[in-house]
Parts: sequence; structure tokens; C-alpha cells
Amino acid sequence: MIRWRLLFCALLATGTTAATQPAPKPNVVLIITDDMGHGDLSLTGATDIRTPNLDALAGAGVRFTDFYSNGPLCTPTRAALISGRYQQRVGLEEALGNASSPHVERGLAARGTSLPQLVKNQGYATGLIGKWHLGYKPEYSPLAHGFDVFWGLKSGYVDYYTHTAGDGRPDLFEGDTPVTADGYMTDLITDRALRFVRERKDRPFFLEVAYSAPHWPYQPPGKPSRARDNAKHLDARDDDPGTRADYARMVERADAGIGQLMRLLDSLRLTRNTLVIFTNDNGGEWLSRNAPFRHRKWTLWEGGIRVPTIMRWPGRIPAGRLSPQVGITMDLSATILAAVGAPVPSGAQYEGISLIPAASTPASVQPRALFWRTKAGGVSQSAIRDGDWKLLVDGPAALLFDVRRDPGEQRDLAASRPDVAKRLAAQLTAWQASVDSAAKR
Repeated sequence: MIRWRLLFCALLATGTTAATQPAPKPNVVLIITDDMGHGDLSLTGATDIRTPNLDALAGAGVRFTDFYSNGPLCTPTRAALISGRYQQRVGLEEALGNASSPHVERGLAARGTSLPQLVKNQGYATGLIGKWHLGYKPEYSPLAHGFDVFWGLKSGYVDYYTHTAGDGRPDLFEGDTPVTADGYMTDLITDRALRFVRERKDRPFFLEVAYSAPHWPYQPPGKPSRARDNAKHLDARDDDPGTRADYARMVERADAGIGQLMRLLDSLRLTRNTLVIFTNDNGGEWLSRNAPFRHRKWTLWEGGIRVPTIMRWPGRIPAGRLSPQVGITMDLSATILAAVGAPVPSGAQYEGISLIPAASTPASVQPRALFWRTKAGGVSQSAIRDGDWKLLVDGPAALLFDVRRDPGEQRDLAASRPDVAKRLAAQLTAWQASVDSAAKR
């Protein structure tokens, strides 16, 4: 009894009790794969790829069935993530080229309102390990946008063994300094991510792990041969372009790395206080499985922009749920800021919504109107999804689908529902005028 009285008096003297101690700030780990198909996970129907770690992540959290990338290519989606806005507003609607291309002069300008900067302002350690693809110049670099640590590639893809980009130049950086390393790129990204967590386990951190896998070149682990023609894109028209089996091993290696990261959080007793988000930057390429959706990367058909997305936060988000909440990449920006308690400056004009309410309570699911446009690679398309309706303008054709009942976009309903097509077309036209006006300012 005397011991308890002494302890109580000591707590009163310091003005602190267990009941009044502030809750620790949550950590955030955002994992992004590159060009993975929606159907390439075991849990989404793949039979030739084993993804036990992503399956376990979904089992311990919420999987969003109707989640989209902001664009059908790498740079546009990543620009939306970092800016929190439609990528058209920041002038990055196509994929940037390598360091020897005219695109070297372009990138995402840092204005002090980027996602990592706003998180850093809350006292967080911030790190990006892996792919950036938002500019080479120092003023466009991850460090300029608020990441304390950057280790990875600035281009769209590299040889997994030599770490050279599509122009043959080395593309591996620590901060803005070129570096070299030995090893398979996916494993190197995993190892650096593990190091970041170990070194910052005693303070709140935000870590983005941006795997380049399974983007081409299709080099599986254990086959250290140089990619052909400086890792150019090879498809079914080329000789020896890579196989589905090669691709499957690349996906499985990324899944294994994700498993290592999750086990480290467990061993450090950080799991319950860490929001983990997994997503992909756009639909899969020709070796991917995008089923049940139609088409692939580069396009605004569902196969080009519908991506697997999972959120896990024990004690805050229930386990083993599917959420029909329609979401988009820039919602992850808003979600992360909400999780860490970071206010959004009025001038930042973030356009996403936090997905934490919808992940936590089915009743919180809300209707959305989302928009897309692409002009890259000779593809000119625009699209809107409003509720269950999607209007896809593909060249001269305006196609209308009920993507809830027809996710494979097989039945064009424009002729039977011209009223819906007209309404969505007007919304899409207004949105395009809005983003084009913002890009000119």
C-alpha cells in the first residue's frame, strides 16, 4: 500500500498519469509496386504467383475493391501522390524520360506543401526508398519535397543488376549524390527500407517504399544478365522478350521483401502503431494479369487504372474487410496527413479524401466523382467515374459502362442511357477546363 501511495504521489509531482499521457504518434509505411496487374496477387485470383505476405496484410486490414491510380503511367500517379492534387494541375500528365532526354529539365516543383514536407513538419522522420520519377534536378528531388532520406532511382526503370537507366547511364542515388551498390534492385530497396526503420524506430516516421518491380526489364532474381538494349521495353513482338514465369518471380520477390518489412515492425513492437498502405502506380503491362478488368497500362480502361490497394492499422481499422469505397491515389495523401494529424494549408488545395472513415465503418462509404485524362504514347483518352457509372472517351468514341455490374467493360450502355452519358460528359468537360486553367497559372 505504501509503495502505491509513493508512486501516485510521484506521478502527481510530475503532472503526468497514465491516463493523461499523449498517445504516441503513428508511423506510416506506404508501399508502392510498379506496373503490377490487379489480378497478380493470390488474393485477387492469380494461380501462378504466390503473394502470402500481401495476402496476410489484406487479412489483417481492409482491401479496397474499387481503387484507382491517378493515371495510367508512373509519373502522373506519383505527381498526384506527392502534390495531393490531380497531376494535370502541376503539369505532369505523361511519364518523364531519362536523364539524357529533354525531360531532364522538367519535374515536380517543390512549393513547401508536398506530402512528405507536411508530414515532416509534424516532427516525423521521412524517407523514400526506391523509385522517384518526378525529376532529376535538385529542385525537383525527393529532398526538396521534404524527404530526409532518399535512396533509389530517379528514372522510370533500371536494369535490376547494373542499375543503369534506359539511356545506359547509372541511376542510383543517395540523396542527390550518385552511388553504386551490388545486388538485385528489389532486394536493395528492401534492405534500405529495413535500415531506415531500424535507425528511426524510436521516433515517428513516414517511409515510402517504392519498388521498381515488376516494371520492365523482365529480369527475375537469380539471373544476373544485363538487360538487352539498355533495358528497353520488350514485348511479344520481340525475340526472347521475357516470360510470365520471369514476371511472376519478380512479383514474388517484392512480396518477400514486404514480408521482411512487416516482420521487422512486429519484432520492434511497432505494428499496432503503424499505418501500412499498399498500392500500385497503374495497371499492369503485357505480362501482367489485370483480370477481371479490360486492357492494360497506358489506357483509361479499368485494366489501366484499377489497382490493388490495402490498408492495415491494428486497433484503428478492422481486419479482413473489403471496402467498396471508390478511391484514387491522391486519397492516400489525404489519408496519411489525417493519420499523422497534419493540417493542410489552404493554398495546398489537396483534392483527395481520407479513407480512414470508410475503412473503419461501412456506413462511412461516400459517393465520388473521379476524373482521368491521358495523351501519352499516342493514346488520347479521358474518363469520369461517378457512382457506378463510367464514361470513357476513347478518340471519337464515348462509351458508357456500369462498372459495378460490368467491371470488364463489355457492355456499352451509351445508346440506352444517353441521359447519363450527357451528364457525365458535361462534368468531364468542366473538369478538364478547370485543370487546364490551373496548369497555366
